[in-house]
Amino acid sequence: MALKLYNTMGRKIEVFVPIQQGKCSFYGCGPTVYNYAHIGNLRAYVFLDLLNRALSFLGYDVKYVMNITDIGHLTGDSDDGEDKMLKTAKERGQSVLEIAQFYTEAFFNDIDRLNIRRPNIVCKATEHINEMIELIKRLEKNGHTYMAGGNLYFDVTTFPNYGKLAMLNLDDLKTGAGKRDIVVVDKNKRNPHDFVLWFTKSKFENQALVWDSPWGIGYPGWHIECSAMSMKYLGEQFDIHTGGIDHIPIHHTNEIAQSEGATGKKWVNYWLHNEFLIIAKDKNDSESTGGKMSKSSGNFLTLQSLIDKGYEPLDYRFFLLGAHYRSQVAFSWDAMDSAKNSRKALIQRISKCIAQVVEETADIPTTTLISQTQINDTGLKWINAFTESLENDLATPKALSELQGAIKDKNMSAMETLAVISKMDTVIGLDLIENSIKLYEEEKNIATGKLAPELESEVQKLIAERNDAKKSKNYERADEIRNSLASRGIILVDTTEGTIWKTN
Repeated sequence: MALKLYNTMGRKIEVFVPIQQGKCSFYGCGPTVYNYAHIGNLRAYVFLDLLNRALSFLGYDVKYVMNITDIGHLTGDSDDGEDKMLKTAKERGQSVLEIAQFYTEAFFNDIDRLNIRRPNIVCKATEHINEMIELIKRLEKNGHTYMAGGNLYFDVTTFPNYGKLAMLNLDDLKTGAGKRDIVVVDKNKRNPHDFVLWFTKSKFENQALVWDSPWGIGYPGWHIECSAMSMKYLGEQFDIHTGGIDHIPIHHTNEIAQSEGATGKKWVNYWLHNEFLIIAKDKNDSESTGGKMSKSSGNFLTLQSLIDKGYEPLDYRFFLLGAHYRSQVAFSWDAMDSAKNSRKALIQRISKCIAQVVEETADIPTTTLISQTQINDTGLKWINAFTESLENDLATPKALSELQGAIKDKNMSAMETLAVISKMDTVIGLDLIENSIKLYEEEKNIATGKLAPELESEVQKLIAERNDAKKSKNYERADEIRNSLASRGIILVDTTEGTIWKTN
């Protein structure tokens, strides 16, 4: 079976045929770093990681590039709005570059905690202004631009295939039919769908970052950075471009127009887009509205928000992998509880395999030894089924089901089961073997009445948190901590001198 992917360009499943046999080049739209990423944003990067890992698993030599938008200008698809980076900088008394660096580091801290592999190349917009200027010059030479009100615009009517990705009709756009649901605030545009390539007349007062250019001192429009940087590192034609579905109608549509308008040839062969994560409406809260997660709506949860509620980052990764990347996912605390418990049960089952191997060999198996274990026909059957799930447009729910089935199969030795799991986990990215070994060692220590130093420190912190919860009358959280520790064999006992722990 060959890898098949849903190509947004054409709205159909297609067999993946790379430009260079055995290699894959792809570009993922990265963050605009003026605030923390919320968990809806992070869904896109878990998807990118899934794609990256799956391609490697299937034998492709992958080159993955992602941008960082660190210029304090536009943060949305249209050419209006506030300079959010400058706004944050003023509020915190820092420069926009300091703000950008702070939130860039915060972003990478989040993806590291989610076990997301970093791209081969991470490129910052501020470090590629010359490439953007040179690309704009090519567009100007090819007759795609006009100057108005001090800004340089791309004329969409000069590009016949404009809107193909979003299934827009250029003739309709010329006559005003089929307009997007946007508010046209720029009177300099000949067409409401034209977009800025270079600003010299900023819409914001005291623009923080500006550069010299053939069109005057100013800064680039948002869309041009992705075209310029992707082509610098991947060439004028590459295999895959990814992003959220919100990028389809404007950002990616404009990227195609300017990229192909400059080169005169097809730019990207496959367009992959992940769906939104939404907040499920709380049935027990009459004021709960649910809906799309965004910074402006107030539906804003960060990864740290989940950690503060007692979840581990990999619980959230597991939650996301339980749905197909093209399916909308409804987030709720109940759903997170289910993901947390399911991941815990998965690790417990694998831990039993670790215990069986230890019983047979008297040694805890190393990841190296596991990876070198010979896999028989039964194990290969599960790996092949897992592979077919990935080749079917990255169907992670089915892939997880195959992993669960492999763990329960009694026709493999414990060591072989671990080898199969280890191979599958190179894609799933849950560190299953490492976490199962950790659980095995933890349970062994608890059984002997001893805790590893890091576990004892964790227990003491949880006891302190439980005491604080009781003082603030948050008895639900206090009970949650007690029950969580009890499930790990650690019993809390409240005495007149304070809370102590013991093993059962």
